[in-house]
Amino acid sequence: MSYTRISDLPEDIQERLPEHAQQMFVAAFNAAQRDGMDEDSAVEVAWSSVRNEYESNSEGRWQRKPEDPAIHHKAVVSGGN
Repeated sequence: MSYTRISDLPEDIQERLPEHAQQMFVAAFNAAQRDGMDEDSAVEVAWSSVRNEYESNSEGRWQRKPEDPAIHHKAVVSGGN
């Protein structure tokens, strides 16, 4: 099974995840299946991808994690001779 659109996702996933997270889920799931994973493993990969950028709030709805400015704005320092 693969999902061609986010509207193909189970209703509970559509209700809980924002649209971007649904797109991530579909892409990760389909990539895992193309790599030969079974459906259960592909679902785990998809959820793992979502958890990298989103977190569940107390109501069970998912929201994007706050960015860590230290990661995105590190200065590049090169060594010298």
